[in-house]
Amino acid sequence: MLAARETIGGRVHRTPTFTSRTLGERIGARAFLKAELFQKTGSFKPRGMIAKIDSLSPEERARGIVTWSAGNAAQAAAFAAADAGIKCRVFMWRNANPAKIAATRAYGAQVDLEAEGPAEAHERLIAFAQETGSVFVHPFDDPVLQAGHGSLGLEVVEDVPDVDTIVVPIGGGGLISGVALAVDCRVLGVEPEGAPTLTRALAAGRSETIHPTSIADGLNAPFTGEGTLAVCREHVDEIVLVSDEEIASAMRFLYSRAKLACEPAGAAATAALLTGKIPVEPGSNVVAVVSGGNSATKVAAAILADADES
Repeated sequence: MLAARETIGGRVHRTPTFTSRTLGERIGARAFLKAELFQKTGSFKPRGMIAKIDSLSPEERARGIVTWSAGNAAQAAAFAAADAGIKCRVFMWRNANPAKIAATRAYGAQVDLEAEGPAEAHERLIAFAQETGSVFVHPFDDPVLQAGHGSLGLEVVEDVPDVDTIVVPIGGGGLISGVALAVDCRVLGVEPEGAPTLTRALAAGRSETIHPTSIADGLNAPFTGEGTLAVCREHVDEIVLVSDEEIASAMRFLYSRAKLACEPAGAAATAALLTGKIPVEPGSNVVAVVSGGNSATKVAAAILADADES
């Protein structure tokens, strides 16, 4: 974990950890927000992608990389590949966030949009990698990538040395895996009700494919990996589910009270706290990870205009 942090040091931002008195008053604890939406590319993803690409051999780099993503990992892969001077192709899908598609292309990656959804995009990626020899950089189920994400947890512990609980949003599970391995405190995960990827896998004892439908597109992974599942089974204390309405309400709360213009995925951890689905000890120190800020303009505008949240 420390080696991964050393690898990516100076190439990503050390994002701030803010106090939130209003959130703290609502949950009866000292509340903090880890503002990872201020990270390069607008989400936590470059931490792991840079660590992974840095671990590739010269021969692997020459073959170029491929990945698949709803958008945040796509941007991070494109950004990290451009920084390393290697080719990158990303498999997304037709109804993916247009802003994330445009940003991925702007970082220099080729983007495949032929798939109807994430599962089909994954199939197209596997076929392309087998045909071309490109290196598949997994967006969440890779220990080197997770170690890079763990640098976020190390920053939290340094900023809030007496932290009791860290609440982390879950898509494929790469971020929570890295954070849980990096820290020695309670780590809880949050998934949308419409994308209970890890919840379903933990109940079944194996990875299962689902059809995610959440407004939080950054958390709409169709499955988790076996490595990720093993880490979370051992090191994550609990996972709770939040509705799209609760995510939207938390997004409005973060915008109006904390002045954080996050995307829906970035509001999931705060949603779990605001709804009381994560019980906290009175006076304890709780950190909610605000994981990204790459919302489509129309989606953000519709959510923020929907109600006057106080």
